[in-house]
Amino acid sequence: MRTTVTVFPFELFGSAGTGAGAQALGDAAREILDDTEEESRPCRADRLRGSVEVQEFAFETMAQVRGWRKTGRDAARRALRAGDFHLWLGGNHLSVLPVLDELGRTDCVVQFDAHLDVYAFHDTTAELSHGNFLKHVDGPRPRVVSVGHRDLFLTPEEIGATFEAVHSAHDVATNADRVAEQLRAAVATAGRVWIDIDADAFDPAAVPAVLQPLPFGLTGPTFLKLLDAAWSDKVAGVSISEFAPGADVRDTGLNLLGWLLEFVLLRAHGG
Repeated sequence: MRTTVTVFPFELFGSAGTGAGAQALGDAAREILDDTEEESRPCRADRLRGSVEVQEFAFETMAQVRGWRKTGRDAARRALRAGDFHLWLGGNHLSVLPVLDELGRTDCVVQFDAHLDVYAFHDTTAELSHGNFLKHVDGPRPRVVSVGHRDLFLTPEEIGATFEAVHSAHDVATNADRVAEQLRAAVATAGRVWIDIDADAFDPAAVPAVLQPLPFGLTGPTFLKLLDAAWSDKVAGVSISEFAPGADVRDTGLNLLGWLLEFVLLRAHGG
């Protein structure tokens, strides 16, 4: 097993400041690898030695910004075709769109998010943004299962046009075991599985470092239960986005997401 870690700090069209979050998580990934290389005694992370590559993109010039989606698609395509595990550290949630562009109709995206990103409010446009990017997937849209949302606005018809299934924060709070069972059933029929984590899926007490916080989010133990339900050898990758370090409190969000990053790497490598 090899892993490609892609640091993709794109943050235009919503959630300015999250690009720095992607870079901070990229630094955390490098620190994990550096610490492993320096360790002289056996440890769980030994299986990561020589198996993880970190690549980081920049969006500092007009050319880089104009080509953001193609750059992302090329990176995602290479990893998916190689059969590598892919850890995608994005800026705002829109930065994950190039990955979804490269997945297919039989693939399943399990999306942990406080929001259902198909919004079209009366005072917004239909142009691409971090709040409606699921409507802009290029090509056949993969199956999308949402977990942990706290939306109180969208109609069932609007939701059903994009999502195969949604499990709200209320559903999770009242019957997490049933949600876990339904996740296992959904991923069992998928070609590949992509786990997409928006940091605001967590309760703000656990991850305050987000720009669109909503109450009653996922706690750490419940999230791990649901992540375990979605996990199998079909998981091709995991994306983490919307981490805004400028809003963090005593590195609370960084600590949780950094631990999660290492947990995912070890799990992908059988540790």
